[in-house]
Amino acid sequence: MSEIPGFDEPQGPLDVSRAAMAVLDGEGRVVGWSPAAAELLGYEASEVLGREFADLVTDAAAPELLPGLRSVLRLRHRNGQSTRVAVAIRTLSSCGEEPGGDGGSDLSVGVGTRPAHLLAMADANKTEQWNALQSMLRGLATQSPVGLAIYDTRLRVVWTNAALYAEMGPADYAGVGPDDMVTHGVIVSPGMPDTLEEVMSDVLTTGEPVIELHYRGRPPSAPDRDHVWSCSYYRLEDPAGSPLGVCEESVDITERYLAQQRLDLLVRAGRSVGTTLDMSRTAREFAAVTTPWFADAVTVDLLETVLHSDRSHPDAVPDTGMVRVWPPGEPPAAHSIAYLVSADVRARAAVRPAREPGLLTVPLRTEGTDLGIVSFAWEHRTNPLDDGERAVADELVARLAVCVDNARRYARDHAAALLLQRSLLPRLLPRLSAVELAYRYLPADSGAGVGGDWFDVIALSGTRVGLVVGDVVGHGLGAAATMGRLRTSVRVLARMDLAPDELLARLDDLVTQSADERAAVRIEGIEGEELLEDEALGVTCLYAAYDPVSGTCTMARAGHPLPAVVDPADGTVTYPELPSGPPLGLGGLPFESAELTLPPGSLLALFTDGLVHARDRDLDEQLDVLSGVLTRSTRPLDDLCDEAVGALLPGPADDDAALLLVRTRILDRHQVAVWDVSSDPQAVGRARAAASAQLRAWGLDDLVFTTELVVSELVTNAIRYAAVGPFQLRLIRDQTLICEVSDGGHTSPHLRHAAGDDEGGRGLFIVAQTTQQWGTRYTATGKIIWAEQALPSAKRPTNEGHVG
Repeated sequence: MSEIPGFDEPQGPLDVSRAAMAVLDGEGRVVGWSPAAAELLGYEASEVLGREFADLVTDAAAPELLPGLRSVLRLRHRNGQSTRVAVAIRTLSSCGEEPGGDGGSDLSVGVGTRPAHLLAMADANKTEQWNALQSMLRGLATQSPVGLAIYDTRLRVVWTNAALYAEMGPADYAGVGPDDMVTHGVIVSPGMPDTLEEVMSDVLTTGEPVIELHYRGRPPSAPDRDHVWSCSYYRLEDPAGSPLGVCEESVDITERYLAQQRLDLLVRAGRSVGTTLDMSRTAREFAAVTTPWFADAVTVDLLETVLHSDRSHPDAVPDTGMVRVWPPGEPPAAHSIAYLVSADVRARAAVRPAREPGLLTVPLRTEGTDLGIVSFAWEHRTNPLDDGERAVADELVARLAVCVDNARRYARDHAAALLLQRSLLPRLLPRLSAVELAYRYLPADSGAGVGGDWFDVIALSGTRVGLVVGDVVGHGLGAAATMGRLRTSVRVLARMDLAPDELLARLDDLVTQSADERAAVRIEGIEGEELLEDEALGVTCLYAAYDPVSGTCTMARAGHPLPAVVDPADGTVTYPELPSGPPLGLGGLPFESAELTLPPGSLLALFTDGLVHARDRDLDEQLDVLSGVLTRSTRPLDDLCDEAVGALLPGPADDDAALLLVRTRILDRHQVAVWDVSSDPQAVGRARAAASAQLRAWGLDDLVFTTELVVSELVTNAIRYAAVGPFQLRLIRDQTLICEVSDGGHTSPHLRHAAGDDEGGRGLFIVAQTTQQWGTRYTATGKIIWAEQALPSAKRPTNEGHVG
């Protein structure tokens, strides 16, 4: 049974059936003393009869005993201690007889005068506990805000308190079942039975209470609005422990529950919406979070300029399903619903005006920029939205606006970076006699954005060709801008006809110089943190120069992956061991070149690490895949490119990838003429005559005069100013006519304007005026001065005249 004092006592301690009783005569002497009184104070009746009751009172300030009142006195126990005693006094109509009583009593009554008084006495502490319990029970029944209902063993209502009566509305609930108290009732706590009757039946059977079950429904007092209660159930038992029924305690937690649900909704939205920078996916994530927990349906309408922020001239509006697009200046109508997410209302929901309670439209706006609107729809709603629901809708849309704006900004920046990157990459590869070309460039598919991979093909003097691949560390506009800066630098250095190792050394100097300048900015404390990060540091690059006359290819690399070389005879794929220099800007070992002799029809594959690096594949495995594709080197290069990319990058790529395929050719021996020239000044005439004869043999009579002039000036300058042999004249008939004169000197001639009275100094000026371009190229044994002339259109050769 209960351990709460007085809980199992239906009658109070001062009830005449339980209290210690004493009778006082009109003089205040004890004339009656019950056994309970003897037990309470320790005195037998013989010890107190005839004594004044006041002798037992130890408190000098004790209140006066008046009929009908209850007081607490301190009485002297027989053991000498002071005992707190609750006392109730009543007037007796006759000695020993309570008014209205039958006169029966077990009091020991003495003789006294009339009128007499009957004193009921009890332990004060127990009395106060019993009074508190009774007060609590009265409070639960009449004053408690907690709704109480008692159900019998048939689980039908037998009693409700005032709070439940007020909550549900005035009605006779006797005999009503637990699931019939409200309409549209449903248990929302997970892991519970479907009905309250099942819950209460379990409590009645097992005796195990159920605490804080959440139940949603519409009470009779508010049939148009859902309420949520927190309910607890426990079994009621008689003194013997037999079940009497079930008690239900319920507290309306609608506002708290909705506040928690709304907070949870906002947390889910913050976690689940905007996981990518794709606007359509963001809208779908928003719909998945808000339906059906907040609304039955939701539509996101975006302005066309927002959805197509990555394009200056958007194409036709796509059918994205979740997102509708509206032209600039034509915002969507406030009453439109384009897409219903909740499947069960999709066919039945109708377009309703925004003023109806079933529809709410919220502007999608951030930082003063209009992005569109969001429409929420409810199918069966009749009551208007409250302030809390509107606040939640505003917060949800505000978070969506941030995500959409981030996606819009990303799309704009990504488009700018992509445009910059692609504008810096070669749009069309040059048509060269030396090589056949094909390439593929794949931007990264991850959220990292545009990277800095690049490739280039550069026409060099003497029909040679420069081949470049590089990879900038990082992503975005910075990487794209760095790539453009380096690509331009490589093209300038390549035009200087530098050897590959020297070109990389010069490029490394430029990167180091840039890093030093940025370090100076940091030291001087100049604000502008964006200037402090140089993405050129750590760039990898490979540069190769191929000569179709000799069939040699000279390469150097700065931390870049080795190229693949395919032998045209048997399709063997090798990765030549080129000397490995450090990435640009890191210093350390010098750069070294390696020279390869390539048979006609050899295939070179230059690529960045994004092509062969994969999360789920080993590098060697990827290189084996690439080799397997390249062994079929006789296929068209475009087909090989597609096959290689498909095999190596079957899914989304985390990094940019560039692939440049080069099939080499050798110039026909009839296209090149070479003469050794002696240092005798008379050799100039012989060289001029030999060149004229060769041009006539090639059918280039129209170029004889100019070529004679160029040969005369270049050979004369070599003999006169270089003075170091051997001297050599070479003519190359390709897409242009190239005249080259080599000597053993290392001094470069300079173009100057001769004065009117100067006897010389006009040779190079004449060469520059009569040819397309001229320049100087240094070799291991000296230098080469060259000049190019355009061929007559009818005399320009095709690739059919080239071996390989």
